[in-house]
Amino acid sequence: MWHDELVRWRRAKTTILAALTICLLGAGIWHAAVTKSGSDPAAAGRSDPVARRPDPVARGADPVARPASPAASGGLYVSVDTAPTGPARPAGFLGLSLEYSALQAYTGTDPATLDPVFVQLLRNLGEPLVLRIGGDSTDATWWPVRGTPTPPGIDYELTPAWLQSARALASAVDAKLILGVNLAAARPPVSAAEADALVSGVGADHVAALELGNEPDVYAVFPWYRGRHGLIYARSAGYDLADFARQAGDTAARLPGVPLAGPATAELPWLSGIPTLMASEPRLRVVTVHRYALQGCLGNPSSPAYPSLQNLLSDRSSVGLAQALVPYVDLAHAHGLSFRVDELNSAALAGCLARAGVSNTFGSALWMVDTLFNLASVGVDGVNVHSLPGAGYEPFTFRRGAAGWQAFVRPVYYGMLLFSQAFPVGARLLPVRVPPGPVKVWATLGVDGHTRVTLINKDSRAHRVELQLPPSATGAKLEWLRAPSAGARSGVTLGGQSFGAETSTGLLGAPERQPAAQLFGWYSIELPADSVALLTR
Repeated sequence: MWHDELVRWRRAKTTILAALTICLLGAGIWHAAVTKSGSDPAAAGRSDPVARRPDPVARGADPVARPASPAASGGLYVSVDTAPTGPARPAGFLGLSLEYSALQAYTGTDPATLDPVFVQLLRNLGEPLVLRIGGDSTDATWWPVRGTPTPPGIDYELTPAWLQSARALASAVDAKLILGVNLAAARPPVSAAEADALVSGVGADHVAALELGNEPDVYAVFPWYRGRHGLIYARSAGYDLADFARQAGDTAARLPGVPLAGPATAELPWLSGIPTLMASEPRLRVVTVHRYALQGCLGNPSSPAYPSLQNLLSDRSSVGLAQALVPYVDLAHAHGLSFRVDELNSAALAGCLARAGVSNTFGSALWMVDTLFNLASVGVDGVNVHSLPGAGYEPFTFRRGAAGWQAFVRPVYYGMLLFSQAFPVGARLLPVRVPPGPVKVWATLGVDGHTRVTLINKDSRAHRVELQLPPSATGAKLEWLRAPSAGARSGVTLGGQSFGAETSTGLLGAPERQPAAQLFGWYSIELPADSVALLTR
């Protein structure tokens, strides 16, 4: 009896040792593979999304060595490190940008009864929010001054009801507002009267900053308005940053004592003059710029800026858009200023977008998720997605009927909503190694201790991703952002839920999340064509 027990023990011990040997061998192979790919300095730099100095189109290490593990089955090998990099995501990173004339189109005209669907759709993005009100209407708006004729170029007048609507919205969604002040008119007393009305009417506690003008770098390029004798430009040829700085300083001297934002440029060169702007106006706190991936009115299909789905989903429109900002983000931060893209969307010149069939498709949601991550990775402190009624890139449209407010939610809003879930306030980016191609992968570590991995498939065919995370006993779940195709304008679901043809609440149902099985930290995920997966562990 004792002899039989001894034999059984020896056999068990042999089995245990054999199993440990296999595990150690597998770990050794895995370590060697990771070490090999990590030993390439270029690959090591690309693995960290915050490093952002290498070639922006080839983000991710080349898969030169794959471990003898589940990843050997032919899928895309992706690994996520556990050490966060870069700053925590600030509150108010993702917000909305509205034209002055668009505010009450969304809120309704009665400040006491704001459109509850619009309010809820904003709340879904997280609180507090930073909302920007400006755009082209900045330089076409004024606060009427008694005894002063309406200045040329003005087509919108602020009213007490407008101010009350803005204040009510800021209170309802716990928002700070960046408010544009007319600079094109070149009349400092008019600008001062407008700013005084805005700050007193909205409330200084709701004002993040006053923004001086809108895209002054193209004042001499695009017409300000059409006069009796033809097109009128806000400035003559040769108007430059130094001219703007002097004028901004003269105007700012008359404005209320709140922080200032600017220069709200359409292009990038003026941003190299941040020190000049600070010298002329020490109250500058937020550097602002506008970015669009494509040009909506472009007629040349061979141009990379032509409004097509292929161009929108290219690396130029996401990685390239963000990488171009790196030197200016660094310059702003070096001077203690925050940097905000306070006007962003898929294709500029909204009047042409109805014919394009790009900005209102599901492809815009895929682009939005990847672009927001890219902007966060290069240190941008905040982004405002621009909207105005009738634009092809509008995230939502509203109507008020006998039954109350109804909203049609467009695909791009689903992308904004997924990003807010995947990169919550306080979370930090985790380094990711991913092969170059149409599958983009981002990972974050939240203050709640959860790791979230976002996998974006911009391809028209499916891909299998072999995702490696450190082994953990914690279960993981998958949530999907899907649509019938990249060109779909409806049928979008997030977590299996949809706002449908219309929503009267602005709320999605409880998301469907499926368990994700792992083997020693490996997850095999089938990514359908044109889809996003969010793994949370």
